[in-house]
Amino acid sequence: MDSINRYEKRIFSQNGEDGIIEELFFRIGTKNRFFVEFGVETGEECMSRNLACTHDWSGILLEGHPLKYLYLQQNYAAYPRVVTHQAFITMENIAALFARLQVPLEFDLLTIDLDGIDYWVWKALHRYKPRVVIIEYNASFPPPQKRVVAYNPAFSWKGTTYFGASLTSLAELGKKLGYSLIGTDSRGVNAFFVRRDLLAQSGFAELTPEEAYHPPNYGAAGGGHPHGDGLWLEI
Repeated sequence: MDSINRYEKRIFSQNGEDGIIEELFFRIGTKNRFFVEFGVETGEECMSRNLACTHDWSGILLEGHPLKYLYLQQNYAAYPRVVTHQAFITMENIAALFARLQVPLEFDLLTIDLDGIDYWVWKALHRYKPRVVIIEYNASFPPPQKRVVAYNPAFSWKGTTYFGASLTSLAELGKKLGYSLIGTDSRGVNAFFVRRDLLAQSGFAELTPEEAYHPPNYGAAGGGHPHGDGLWLEI
């Protein structure tokens, strides 16, 4: 069985996501060469940079932190196809924000990395049908554990294991939204979903969370972030 991890290659991404993204779109083609990514910080190390800088894609980069956003603006000033926008994203505002920024209902790549309410924001975007979704998962909770942070629009990550959602919970949400889980990067950070109508074309199999899971290979000791307490939902 072919695995997305065979194609890992780091150009600008944090891990090997750049190579996986290139391989995926080589296989399934593109609709409009358009991406949306949020939680990009300064945009120097993100999953859309290679698409924007090397492959001439257009898209939108969103960042909430004011100072990081200033650097983001500067870093993409030479790329007129890329729109940068400052916003603190919540479940309540994300759909309206997409509408205001004229995001197409169908586009190629959505990347969600909020270190917190990622699950809830993806759920709120149910009207939008990107062809590929990449979303951070919390590898501290291996399958079949279901864990989703209780929704808090003001959530701020404290650098602990209290963030996001487990892979099993994200896989269940993905199914409801019409997506197939095809793998995770080898450091245990991001999960890759392909829209179900493109699964056969991708050449990758739909995986169970157990098959796709990689344990956390990050943090000071390489075993994930320090423990954090908070309210979890098992969904």
